Amino acid sequence: MHGTWSRRDVLRLAGAAGGAVFASALPGWAAGRDEDFVFVQLSDAHWGFEGPPNPDARGTLPRAVAAVNALPQPPDFIMFTGDLTHTTDDAGERRRRMREFKEIIAPLKAGAVHLMPGEHDASLDAGEAYRELFGPTHYTFDHKGVHFIVLDNVSDPAGQVGDAQRAWLREDLGKRSRDARIVVFTHRPLFDLYPQWDWATRDGAQVVDLLMPYRNVTVFYGHIHQEHHQMTGHIAHHAARSLMFPLPPPGSQPKRTPLPWDAAQPYRGLGWREVTATQPPEGFRLAERPVKTSA
Repeated sequence: MHGTWSRRDVLRLAGAAGGAVFASALPGWAAGRDEDFVFVQLSDAHWGFEGPPNPDARGTLPRAVAAVNALPQPPDFIMFTGDLTHTTDDAGERRRRMREFKEIIAPLKAGAVHLMPGEHDASLDAGEAYRELFGPTHYTFDHKGVHFIVLDNVSDPAGQVGDAQRAWLREDLGKRSRDARIVVFTHRPLFDLYPQWDWATRDGAQVVDLLMPYRNVTVFYGHIHQEHHQMTGHIAHHAARSLMFPLPPPGSQPKRTPLPWDAAQPYRGLGWREVTATQPPEGFRLAERPVKTSA
């Protein structure tokens, strides 16, 4: 399965509310440079989470489904960058939440769906339940001239990619030209955003070093439940907002606790991002969209 569902698998996804990146018009990236395509990133649904700060914990993901299906154009594929479910010590409950997640996103529309785990899905059992229900935790795929790399920096409880996966990445990159169009998906950031809050990857600098010789690399990640943009050299990193609850800016308060629910502004801090990739020098145009308040 390689973490991918096609139309035959009935998982049809077209866009997203909370924590989604909508990337379109990629002529500068595709092999045929004038051929546009669309993909969507969703992140951090935390299905199974209950209680404050989200009184609509069981409604936010279905609202995203409704927002997705309302988009005028289905994307070529979607990528969900981890924390599909909320952590639990109960192995049976973990699998139940994953099955429910699959059922909820089943009506969504897209050419294919690619998933990856977050630490809530995989760190307690080294990804066993995730692989059982969804497939590999790291893999690659190609689409219209762009090489996509899905990295697992959550299955290892130490919060690292690890020697074996870095060797796999090195071998994969060795097959690419230095001007190849490369997109990397991770859950945690690959740079040290705020290690005190687990907003880093233990060996992320080594991963970035492997990517650095390639001139056209972009990284999309989740985990931090907010919009964030960072450059490491020429490599751009873009975080997606969450589908469940927002988190504060790094280091802005003593503890990494969710932002409180504001009844006057429901779903504040949750949303999705529309990204239009254009020819240089403009590159990307990003527009943040709110979660729709009607399911």
